[in-house]
This record gives sequence, structure tokens and C-alpha cells, in this order.
Amino acid sequence: MSARPFIRHVVFFSARDKKDVPTIVEGLSLLGNIPHSQNFGVSQNRRKDALSDDVDVIVYAEFDSEEALAAYKAHPIYQESIDIVRPLRELRIAADF
Repeated sequence: MSARPFIRHVVFFSARDKKDVPTIVEGLSLLGNIPHSQNFGVSQNRRKDALSDDVDVIVYAEFDSEEALAAYKAHPIYQESIDIVRPLRELRIAADF
């Protein structure tokens, strides 16, 4: 298996209270201002899957290297986003591949 040219970083969030979903989206959208990702997006779940209704918001980002992902997580905006979102979220599941 050959090495991937980039790392995909996907994080799923659920809100404690559905009224907070727009604030969660705003808080996570700050992450797009961090310069280390090659591709970045935040979206609300469209809820088209009848078997799962747990996820409210998704973050998707691509990074050129492990170092770029680490720099993204070390950036001050990352902590700013956490400070906004953590009190409002119930679930957070992250995957890097």
C-alpha cells in the first residue's frame, strides 16, 4: 500500500441542545483561519441517513503531513474554537486517515 499524499481529518459533533448548532458551526468555522490545512470545511449534517441521527456538525480538513496537522492543533485559534464549542457539544468523534 502506498503512502497517501495527505492526511484527512474528520470530526463529528453533536450538540447538547439543538438550538446551539449555529453557534457550534460558527465556533468550528474559526478553524478555517488556521493556515496549515490544504482543504477545510464545516457543515451541518443533512440528516439523510435514516439509521443515524447522532451527528449535528462535521469538520473536514486535509493536511500535507503529520507536522501540518500538529501545527494546526497547536495554533491559538484551535484553542479559541475549543473554548466556544466544548461547553455546547455532547459528542466529539475524530478520525485521521
